[in-house]
Amino acid sequence: MSCILNIETSTNVCSVAVSNDAECIFNKEDHSGGPHHNEQLGTFIDEALSFMDNHAIPLDAVAVSCGPGSYTGLRIGTSMAKGVAYGRDVKLIAVPTLELLCVPVLLREMVKEENALLVPMLDARRMEVYAQVFTRALKEVRPIQADIVDADTYKEYLDKGPVYFFGDGAKKCKDVITHPNAHFIDNIDALAKYMFPLAEKRIALEQFEDVAYFVPFYLKDFVAKKSKPLLEIEK
Repeated sequence: MSCILNIETSTNVCSVAVSNDAECIFNKEDHSGGPHHNEQLGTFIDEALSFMDNHAIPLDAVAVSCGPGSYTGLRIGTSMAKGVAYGRDVKLIAVPTLELLCVPVLLREMVKEENALLVPMLDARRMEVYAQVFTRALKEVRPIQADIVDADTYKEYLDKGPVYFFGDGAKKCKDVITHPNAHFIDNIDALAKYMFPLAEKRIALEQFEDVAYFVPFYLKDFVAKKSKPLLEIEK
């Protein structure tokens, strides 16, 4: 087993956790929203590293949620993770955000049916979500896509059996996806304290990232809004 610093900033929640021998031994979360990630993340990481140093726990790896998600959040989290990994000369691990969303659902045994499918969703814009389809064993059934959700978007899966939707993108789909096999699980967030099972799996498989060249998976290119010309604003 390993001691891992876990960093999650892909959504409105900023969180940092330390896991050691498959147990979360330090956890900090800020649910106040994305604009605070930059200031909170550095503080949380400093506190986590101090905790490890004070308890003489050597750091083995840094795991970071790699997207999709908030462009700014992913950029901040990745930069911090790469800085710690480089400074402490440890491995860097990338944990997919949508896969991470499945962990609390599975750990809390919220899905009982063996043939059930899991569809983690992140809010994109309007009726669009970033979504992926998994089995209960976290085997990918359908890769990540940006879906514009209507009643038939997931019909091919819903017609075959129970499908569970969760994550902040699922909230806006409740009134649209009305199939009898559709189930919604509330209050599921991507949090650092749930990252260690996926991070340890990647350590066992030696799936590490290049600290110098790693970039998160944005799914879509960031498009900055253009400022209106001054004369147009004054009209």
